[in-house]
Amino acid sequence: MSATAPASMTPPLPPTVPPATSKPGSPLAGFFIDLGIAAIVLFGLSLMAGLVWGVYRGIMVGYAAAKSGDTVGSAADLTAQLGQPGALAQILMALIATGGAALLLYFWRRRATPVEQAASRSAARRPGTWGWTVLVASGVVIGSNGIAFLAKQAGIEPVPTNLGLMEQALSRFPLFLALFAVVLAPAYEELLFRRVLFGRLWQAGRPLLGMLLSSLAFALVHEIPGTSANGPLEIAQLWLVYGGMGAAFAWLYQKTGTLWAPIVAHGLNNAIALAALVFLGLH
Repeated sequence: MSATAPASMTPPLPPTVPPATSKPGSPLAGFFIDLGIAAIVLFGLSLMAGLVWGVYRGIMVGYAAAKSGDTVGSAADLTAQLGQPGALAQILMALIATGGAALLLYFWRRRATPVEQAASRSAARRPGTWGWTVLVASGVVIGSNGIAFLAKQAGIEPVPTNLGLMEQALSRFPLFLALFAVVLAPAYEELLFRRVLFGRLWQAGRPLLGMLLSSLAFALVHEIPGTSANGPLEIAQLWLVYGGMGAAFAWLYQKTGTLWAPIVAHGLNNAIALAALVFLGLH
């Protein structure tokens, strides 16, 4: 689960026919340029957010030491006093980094035209749009749990990288976690992975390639090798789950013609996962 588009902005419907001015290969190059920009911006904003947190903690530690008359001590002592960002700080850092990257890429590279906005609003008014949304959200939940069940029979039981963070946030900031997981994260992840990345190749008439590549990127962002104790088989299972989820949301976007559909489906999926964690202790 990983800021969101302004409420007044209606996500768009990319045309399925490539513009006559498109050059061969340029949509794929554009996809990887978008992906590279997103990675650089995400890393840069993460670094900046971490530095801001470090400065804030340093000020607080220095103030506490001055108030008590103690000395901060060595660099090792200072590092120990600074500690690590808590659950709230980590979620806010993710919100700033990934949300900032999504908004930058949208407004700079893939901003909706008035025609696209009108098409999206029209699609959002169709009852069938929300029927497909509920169907896809249900399919994602059933499919994810089915994969987890089959993997468990083979002794493969991965632990999602963000599980500890979610559990910590749930115990201390449940309302903020619900807002983040059900509203904010789905909005900016769909804006980045479906509107910007998938949408570029869909617009160029290559939706299947866009679905594949954007889903791979979506899976990699959610489970980065080396950031958890999961082994290769466990990582492969998580990639299968996240990749399948990304493909389903891309298909829903293409089917309905409005980004609001995958945003809502994503939010429903996260809400069900959060409810399972709260009431059943499942992950």
